[in-house]
Amino acid sequence: MSCILFIETSTKVCSVAVSEDNHIIYHNEDFDGPNQARILAPMVEEALSFADSHAIPLDYVAVSEGPGSYTGLRIGCSTAKGVCYGRNAKLIAVPTLKIITVPLLLYREDIEEDALFCPMIDARRMEVYCAVYDRALREVMPIKAQVVEADTFTSVAGGKPIYFFGNGAAKCREVIKCPNAHFVDNIEPLAKNMLPLANQAVRAERFEDVAYFEPFYLKDFVATTPKKLI
Repeated sequence: MSCILFIETSTKVCSVAVSEDNHIIYHNEDFDGPNQARILAPMVEEALSFADSHAIPLDYVAVSEGPGSYTGLRIGCSTAKGVCYGRNAKLIAVPTLKIITVPLLLYREDIEEDALFCPMIDARRMEVYCAVYDRALREVMPIKAQVVEADTFTSVAGGKPIYFFGNGAAKCREVIKCPNAHFVDNIEPLAKNMLPLANQAVRAERFEDVAYFEPFYLKDFVATTPKKLI
């Protein structure tokens, strides 16, 4: 028996979840963000209190590792580390783009067997953080910061059905002219969807060094200063 706390803060959505064995027994999501700096700590405390009230000891903390919001990832990572230290739990890092793909793989029965999946996280302008996976979540195109143009994914798809989703997909809907392109709305990275990926990490004993782990930011954070009005 094992218990995992899940933390997902890579976008404006902030979410936590708790699993026991292979089942989600608690989850909480906030879609009104970005509010991670204000609400993540209370959400985690409530999740841990739920586990404690059922006498379930915590074994692992799984955190969404990125890419995504620099601030969100930093807050999620530091919170996960704090829980690991406080509860003597092992740390699991879960790729954010794979988290976004999980609900399509688990809950959409109408998707073709040879389909490809392209999760997208909004970066800026026409840039997204994205990758392309097959049904086994093998990389067909590696994770990158991509400026999206009409034919960006045509050769990668190779004529196969390809599904675009995540909070960066909507702005690309009118740009991408890839044959057999499909767009799926309202798909967000959520903590409760991290379970199958975290379980794989546990089985493979793929844990992170709590002291030295850093999120996968993909791009360096760039601070800007506001322009003077006068």
